[in-house]
Amino acid sequence: MNLNMNRVMDMKLVFPDASYKEKAIDYINEFYRCGSEIHGSGGLDRYLRESTYEEWLRKVVRDMDIANIPENRVPALTYFYVRREDDSIIGMVNIRLALNEFLRNEAGHIGYSVRPSQRRRHYATQMLSQALKVCDTIGIKEVLVSCGKDNEASAGVIKNCGGILKFESYSEADGGILQMYVIQRRGESK
Repeated sequence: MNLNMNRVMDMKLVFPDASYKEKAIDYINEFYRCGSEIHGSGGLDRYLRESTYEEWLRKVVRDMDIANIPENRVPALTYFYVRREDDSIIGMVNIRLALNEFLRNEAGHIGYSVRPSQRRRHYATQMLSQALKVCDTIGIKEVLVSCGKDNEASAGVIKNCGGILKFESYSEADGGILQMYVIQRRGESK
């Protein structure tokens, strides 16, 4: 078994709960210490600044309540990407089950991040692959994923997972050129 396959087996998507509070706070604080942007956290960074981890957990649960989602929001699933060996949060992924106009043009179905100290170890590619399997299960056949044009590492991750550049545009939200990729899926994976 090769090293990358061992890493995949050593990782899992975990639904956030109270037991991950300190690890989640440490995860977000690492981004601040490194001066790195935070994406795909389902708003965890904002909630930790403006509210509490517990309120964020309630928001994550509300995001799954498809029948009662507010008009300006979309249903979503948020997961921690956790290393089994030490239960460390290595990354986060936010999977949007539907798209509004903003998400269709600026963010796509999946947002993700890997903690700065764990980058360049193929975790992002593996995490995105697992998120795509979730999309397969829900039936999203054309998955949109975006990144800044200057983010070559993220573009590489998306391309490694089958992403084809769909368009480039100026992003008012990020103040730069955004690339939107499409990843065609065949349906539920076995």
